[in-house]
Parts: sequence; structure tokens; C-alpha cells
Amino acid sequence: MPDLTDKQTFSDQDALDFHSTPQPGKISMAPTKPMATQRDLSLAYSPGVAIPVLAIAADADKAYDYTSKGNLVAVISNGTAILGLGNLGHMASKPVMEGKSVLFKRFADVDSFDVEVKTTDPDEFITVVKNIGDTWGGINLEDIKSPECFVIESELQDLLDIPVFHDDQHGTAIISTAGLINACHITGRKMEDVKLVLAGAGAAGLSSIGLMQAMGVKPENCIVVDSKGVLHTGRDGMDQWKSPFAIDTPHRTLADAMVGADVVLGLAAKGAITKEMVASMAPNPIIFAMANPDPEITPEDVASVRSDAIMATGRSDYVNQVNNVLGFPYIFRGALDVRARRVNHEMKIACAQALAMLAREDVPDEVAAAYSGRKLKFGPDYIIPTPFDPRLIWYIPPFVAQAAMDTGVARKPIEDMEAYRASLRQRADPSAALMQKISGAVRAAPDKRVVFAEGEESPVIRAAWGFKQAGLGTPILLGREDLIRKNAAEAGLDFDAMDIEIVNARIGHKNLEYTDFLYAKLQRRGYLRRDVQRMINQDRNYFAASMVARGDADAVVTGTTRNFNMVLKEVQRVLDVEKRLIGMSIVLAKGRTLFVADTSIHELPSAEELAEIAIQAAANVRRLGHTPRVAFLSYSTFGNPPGDRSEKVREAIRILDAQGVDFEYEGEMPPELALDPSSRAAYPFMRLTGDANVLVMPAIHSASISTRLVQALGGARVIGPLLMGLEKPVQIVDLGASVSEIITAATFAAYDGTGGEG
Repeated sequence: MPDLTDKQTFSDQDALDFHSTPQPGKISMAPTKPMATQRDLSLAYSPGVAIPVLAIAADADKAYDYTSKGNLVAVISNGTAILGLGNLGHMASKPVMEGKSVLFKRFADVDSFDVEVKTTDPDEFITVVKNIGDTWGGINLEDIKSPECFVIESELQDLLDIPVFHDDQHGTAIISTAGLINACHITGRKMEDVKLVLAGAGAAGLSSIGLMQAMGVKPENCIVVDSKGVLHTGRDGMDQWKSPFAIDTPHRTLADAMVGADVVLGLAAKGAITKEMVASMAPNPIIFAMANPDPEITPEDVASVRSDAIMATGRSDYVNQVNNVLGFPYIFRGALDVRARRVNHEMKIACAQALAMLAREDVPDEVAAAYSGRKLKFGPDYIIPTPFDPRLIWYIPPFVAQAAMDTGVARKPIEDMEAYRASLRQRADPSAALMQKISGAVRAAPDKRVVFAEGEESPVIRAAWGFKQAGLGTPILLGREDLIRKNAAEAGLDFDAMDIEIVNARIGHKNLEYTDFLYAKLQRRGYLRRDVQRMINQDRNYFAASMVARGDADAVVTGTTRNFNMVLKEVQRVLDVEKRLIGMSIVLAKGRTLFVADTSIHELPSAEELAEIAIQAAANVRRLGHTPRVAFLSYSTFGNPPGDRSEKVREAIRILDAQGVDFEYEGEMPPELALDPSSRAAYPFMRLTGDANVLVMPAIHSASISTRLVQALGGARVIGPLLMGLEKPVQIVDLGASVSEIITAATFAAYDGTGGEG
């Protein structure tokens, strides 16, 4: 049975404070167009707004082109079934609906706002939503009690030409079905053979078993149990939604039904499933106890009677959480992007299958970090992806969109699915566009051999595998083969299938050649031959750098086990500096890419060094596909106030003036002058034709602190520092770097090895 994570607890006051400060609520609106001038206002409202008004009047579908409808979802409730709290009224549901809107934005970049309808009458609710429904690209119904929810969803979907999706039904169905697919895979079962029991015949339960039957579970193998017992043929009092699930069976209680069952789905209430019931199930039972906030039976109780069970709950403090946030953001993302008219059965199945496939992939370190460092690997403790998996945004929606296209409910089919996936990456990851260009250039160039110097480390092994799988080049792992194989197996990787070359520095056949080469470089710098032999034998950075120097590899990535300065000194004893050596960090936020230098080499650069840093940074920025506009940053603005560091910046400007360089530059200035055009009115002499994108800092402390501060505050990604200026490509990652960070560094190293031409 799985180990538990630490329980996450908070007080009632913590929850109230969270919702009330620094301002009440969880959502706000932000304009997507500038509102800085009279012209902006005239375009946004009268008279300019009349033009799209007339266009939409002529063709209502133009609302997708000229308004936010295509990325807008309403979260609508009447509060009759709020979480597990019951009917508390429409306004009491507002915190939940706001929370749902936040999740839409956070996980799928879908804009959303909440609508609370003050009625418990289904017909009145339907009338209200029908009359305002065209406002949105889709509607998410939430916390509406059963059986009214079935009627409301069905009628609204017939009345409206946009997706209407009751998440309490279908979200749980999709995620639990994904979990069942993988649980059956792990236990060697086929869907058509499993004997399944559903405890709880509400909206979520009936929708779940319906989707599972669509995936292959046979109706005659399914027993549904509600508060009155088993749904069986001949039973009185069943409504039109329960009747289709009644079967001919002698069982009348949940305890009877669970004897010999392979699967039990709990969507009932705390304590509905007992230890005795679990003990009576078939070998390797699959138990999804999904009642919230307390499951039908706890994992601890299951573990006390069954060591062979696969367990899932609806809670985040246990493994295998059936969390609807894995479904609804990405269902709507895919549906909106093809302007779907509805979410049909095929789209739900596609989502469930995609989630099941994703769970079998190697799990990024960012996910483990979000879950207290817990190791996540496909198996009994990990059958469903976790909500903070960054791949969900680009992995799931394409399957949903494709299903919509295949079944004829898409208004706007996607022509290039790979381009669509790339655009989804950009929604959540501002580095996506840059990395797409770099990766594309690396794949298009001749294959590069990249040495992963710390090849015995598990993250490095996984990064090398990911690098190879992505088609970015040929990885080489330095280390002892037995240890690499052992760590690969512990990471869930089949090393024989990986087909990655291993080089052991101590016994490598190039050992003598590298020793001779390095001794020739160091013999007049205080090193004896035996010193150099020991360095080649025992330090993989010397060996890896020698491989590149001698042409046996094209690039090196290292740094996960020791600090940057130590690694750089070792590498520089092997490789010469070809140009000014600098570290350049890339700051990526939505709509803006900034290059910051020098972030790792020069502590207090002189004027000459500042000028050379600018030249080197500008050249590399141009190689990355951007037109460099360099701003020399300072606390002072064109001499005011004066100071020693700002004088060095002004001298660097004079040096560049004398050299006649081929890029724009200006300084010294504070950040707002470099990045905000509205602040430049007082300085008409500025030479920059647009916002700066290369920021040269006056010292390493300001460069390093600023980039790390931006990253710590969130909302942007920082890549680097990238090492530039050595005769051969080497990238040094941070101590303890994640798999993703290592792959990124290796990709830039390979790109450097191509000459940087995309």
C-alpha cells in the first residue's frame, strides 16, 4: 500500500484570511488591450466599437473573432449541492465558483467568471442560463443536486450551441476512468472482464459507470448500490436515471455485491465501505474511495486487511487523487480551441485515455517538487497524473480537440496539430517559443554528441534519456556502468532499451590520449604528469571537457553535484576562452523575452569588460533569433546622480561609440527607462528604437539578484546562466538541477555546437 504524504492542515481563520486579504475574493479582470491614450479609448468603446458590433450583427460567429467569447467559460451554480455540504443557497456557492474560475485560468489559461442563479426550480434555472448562454464559449455547471442536474445539463445542451458540461458528473467520470484503465493495466486485467461495484448512485457515480461501460466494462458485470440497496431488475421506486443500470442479480446489499469484485467505486459517504467488504474482494482489488472530504474507507484501513490493493481517493493528502482539475480545464481548452458545439462522449473518452497514457510517461522533477519531493513513477501508487504536471496543458487538449473534429462537433478544425501543441506550451510556459526554435534548430542540424558528465546521478540519467527521446542528439553518460544501470532501474528505466553509450573515465580507451593532451597544456602551470593522470581518472569534468577538446564529443553539460565556480575552473583548465567569457540569463514572461548579462563571471566589470559583455551578449542574442537592443542598467539616469559604477557604464558607452558596433545600445539608465516607452519622454536623445531586450548589469551581484528575484516572485521563467565564450560548448547547471533544467542546458549546448544557426 502507498505511503502517506504529510497531512496538510489549516485553521478556519486561515481559510477566511486567504479569501479576504489583500482584497476580497480570488478573481479579478485584466484588460487585454492598452488603455493609455484617447485613441485607445475611442477604439475600445465609442465610436470604434461600432465596427465589430456591425460585423457580429451580420454574422454571430464573428463574436469569436472580435470578443473574448472563444476563451471564456461561465461557471454556473444554484448552490443546491455545494461540495459535501448540501444545499446552502446560491450565494454560499460563490467562493467555490470563484475557485473553479481560478483553476480554469491557472491550469489551462481559460478565462472564466462565476454566475450564481437564485432559484432551485430547474425550469427557471434553464430559462435564465438559456437567455444569457451565448455570452460564453462554454458553460461549466457546478454543485447542482441530483437528479435535477441531469435535466438541466441535457436541456441546456439541446438549447445552446456551445459546450454545456456538468463537472460533478463528467469530471469525476473521466478521471476515475483514466485511473481504472491504468489499474487494470497494472493488475493484468481487461476492462471487459472486470467485475465492478458502484457504491453511490448519484450524478458522479452514474456518469462514471456509464463512461466505464463505454470503455468496455460489460453492463452485466456492474452492480450499482444506492442508499436503499442494489439496483436490481424488479425493484420499485427507481427513477429514469437509475433504471438503466439495474441488472438481474441475487445480491441485495453492498457487502453481498463486493464479494469477489475486482473494482469498487465509492461515491457515497464516509464509512460506506468496511474492512470486511474489502477483505472479501478478488486478488489485487482496485478501490476508488472518492467521497469528499472523507472517503468511504481510508487507505490506512484498506492496508490493514489488504496489501495487494490499488487505492485512490478524492484527497490530495493521499496518493492517486481523483481530482477533477485533471479534466475540466483541458476538456474546455480543447473544446474552445475548435469552437465545439458540445462535449460529447467521444471527447470524454479521449480525455480519459490521454490521462492514462500520460501517467505512464516519466514524471518531471517539477511535479515531485510540488508534492514534497515524493518520487512519482507509474505503478500502484501512481496511476493518475498529478494536477501540477506541466505537461497536461499541451498533452490532453489535442486529443479532446481531435475527437471533436472526428465527430463533427468542431466549428473550426485545427489544421496543424503539432503547431497547436506548440501554442499550448506557450500558454503556460513562456519559454516555449524560444525552446521550440532552439530545439528545432538542433534537430535540423547534424546529430550532436553531448556528454552528461555526472552520468551516475539519477536526474542526469533521466535527462539523458529525455534528451535522446526528444531527438535532440546523442547523449553520452560518464560513470561506472554498474551504478548507472542500478540508478536507471530505480528510476523505472530499462537501460538496455535506452541504448545510451557509457564511458568510464578510469578505464576508457582514450584515457592516455587525454592525459597527454592535458599535460601539454598544464605542464608549465605547476602540474606534474601524475597530477594530470589523476585528474583525468578521477574527475569527470576534466575527462568530459577533454572529450570535447579532442573532438570525441560536441558539447558538455555538468554541474549537478558541485558549485558553479569549481566546475568552471576545472573546465577552463582544459578549454580556452575564445571570446569574452560571460554568463547570460534569459528571462521569459508572457509577451516579453529579456537577456541579462553578465550573471555569473565578472564580479565588478571594468568599462572595457562591460563593453565586451555587451558585444558578446548582442552576438548571442542575434544567434537566438532576436534583434539586440542593449540597455546598460544603473541606479543613475544619464549621469544623475553621479557615481563610480555609473561612470564605468558611461565609459563603456564611449568605447562602443568608438568601435562602431552593429547593434543598438544606450545607457546608463534604470530598468523602467529601458522597458517602458512612456517613461522616455524626458529623454528625446535616446538611441533605442524600441524597448531594450538585452540588459547589461553594472555588476554580477545586481545581475544575479535581479534574475533570481524575478524567478522567486513567479510569473516568469529564468533560463541560465548560459555560459558563452569558451572554445567548445559547455553548459553548467545549478547544483541539484532538475531533469528539465538539465535537458534545457544540454539543448543549448547542442545548439551552440551547431553554430547557433536555426
